Amino acid sequence: MKTAQTLLFFLLFYVYLWSGVDLRLIYHGGGIIVNFPVFYRGWEFFREFLSYPGGPVEYASAFLAQFFRIGWAGAMIVTVQALLVWLCAGRIIRAIFGREIRWASFIAPIAVLIPYARYSYQFGTTLALLTALGFVCLYLGIKSKDNLTRLAVFVILSAILYWVAGWVYPIFTAMCVIYELLVKKRRAMSVAYLLLALVVLYVERLVVFGRGVVDVTGNFGHYSYQTGTMAASSIYVLYIFLPVCLIALLLLDIFSAGRPWLSGQWEKLRARFGFVKAGEGTGTVFNFTAAVLPFAMAVAAVYFLHDGKTRALIEIDYYACQKRWPEVLRLAQNNPHHIWVNLWVNHAVNRALYHRGELADDMFAYPQRPEALFLTAEKGATTCWKLADTYCDLGQMNMASYWLTSAIEYYGEQPMLMKRLALVNMVRGNIGTARVYLGALGKQLFDAGWARAYLEKIEQDPNLSADKEIQDLRSTMAEKDVVHKSIDETLFTCASRNQMAFEYLMAFYLLQGQFEKFLGNLNRLNDFNYARIPRSYEEAILYYNYTRHRQIEIPGRQISAESHKRFDGFVKVFIDKYKMDSEAAFDELARDYGDSYLFYCVYQQSGMKK
Repeated sequence: MKTAQTLLFFLLFYVYLWSGVDLRLIYHGGGIIVNFPVFYRGWEFFREFLSYPGGPVEYASAFLAQFFRIGWAGAMIVTVQALLVWLCAGRIIRAIFGREIRWASFIAPIAVLIPYARYSYQFGTTLALLTALGFVCLYLGIKSKDNLTRLAVFVILSAILYWVAGWVYPIFTAMCVIYELLVKKRRAMSVAYLLLALVVLYVERLVVFGRGVVDVTGNFGHYSYQTGTMAASSIYVLYIFLPVCLIALLLLDIFSAGRPWLSGQWEKLRARFGFVKAGEGTGTVFNFTAAVLPFAMAVAAVYFLHDGKTRALIEIDYYACQKRWPEVLRLAQNNPHHIWVNLWVNHAVNRALYHRGELADDMFAYPQRPEALFLTAEKGATTCWKLADTYCDLGQMNMASYWLTSAIEYYGEQPMLMKRLALVNMVRGNIGTARVYLGALGKQLFDAGWARAYLEKIEQDPNLSADKEIQDLRSTMAEKDVVHKSIDETLFTCASRNQMAFEYLMAFYLLQGQFEKFLGNLNRLNDFNYARIPRSYEEAILYYNYTRHRQIEIPGRQISAESHKRFDGFVKVFIDKYKMDSEAAFDELARDYGDSYLFYCVYQQSGMKK
């Protein structure tokens, strides 16, 4: 029964991480996760982590975290980590109480799970905690009753742990002190451990690492920086859970002793929740409550704490960066409206629509806000992350390089950013700079092959004249690296060679209601060989003609009968039926015309068609 319970719990744990969370999204980050570690192969990178407390665990966590890129492999690594945390917690509880408290030992892996449900990177934190708990288990395994031997082992374990795992060392000290003070009743040993712990901290920090005594107590939450409140709270639960629970339960044992009624009630409660003495069977009371409680706690944590909104934002960016445009549009449509209208999502949707050849026709089938085109209302590093690809598509390689460099300053040398910087520099002909980024990528785990392939191409052909991707980007690149004062000036300059810049310029004019500028650029349809006038452009022309009492025509092109029909239907509902009462007409117009530019002109909303 107990084995089946454990296997089922961790199987479901794994499935949730693999499918419900998808650790590939945490690896990707989407500009939201800011503390995902960088890892390079080689001695130089490894040597840096040997020079400070906690470095070895930080190095190991950075290496293992790279496998989050492979969703199933990352989920397996985290599940094994949680299983080991559970085993250590159970071992410590048995050693202190002489009983199993199975449900309590499951709290630790649930706390490991919560940061992932919140889309926060905390793998390094939990690996450090696991290391500390493992050292506690080593200490509890000491068979010798000689005090000097135990003191010597404590000092050796302390010195190693402080170097390996850094500031989770106080957990080890606290657990050893609790064990000696409350279980073994050796007060002198517990006091000696506290004093020795301080000595180890000062001596190792001063003599071994030469870091001085300032801030020697460290930041207990060192590994949990840059995370949300809920995720950070679960980390602190991991830090203090075992010490606090063990002290509380031991005090209850002591307080109930000699009080028959209280002792009897306490024994009944312990039996119901699975406090089973070592060597005893589970009896009939372990039964339901103790068996189901871990699952109930895990389901409650996942149900109430899973951050679906953050997942959607990262997932949309993940597919946008891979240029998987159908998935971007599917996710945007399938998520709730508050996600659908998010500026980041709007920005990704517009890129997807352009690359699918649908922006000029269908952009108003989705929520649109003028500031989404270039995230002008957004500030911070996330904007750098998201604008780089957009400027690259627009042929503004200098701006793409600027945003990528800014993103690296904030997020670190993430492989995705490094690859894009290498590509941008190859397009611009900055081969020397490109070699630097390619050389760095060659030392990473998963992009080394891509980097080596390009380095070989450069050796054979420094101009990369046979590389289709490079040549395609060069063909649409702005002729001069210039920075304009406004978005429309930049787009206007790029629009002579870059079709995306032209469509973004027209979209900008439509969203801003700048009809004169919009009409003045319609002749550029011929520059890019449009077979017809795009639907949203037709609707804009019809709206302008009707409201300005003019008749704008485009030589050689005709507005489709379908657009005329839709426009006439819109006018009939809005003007003839509802007498321009926009509030009264809203539901019917949204139902039938909520994907049109006509609806946007009246309500400044789009993507409303049911």
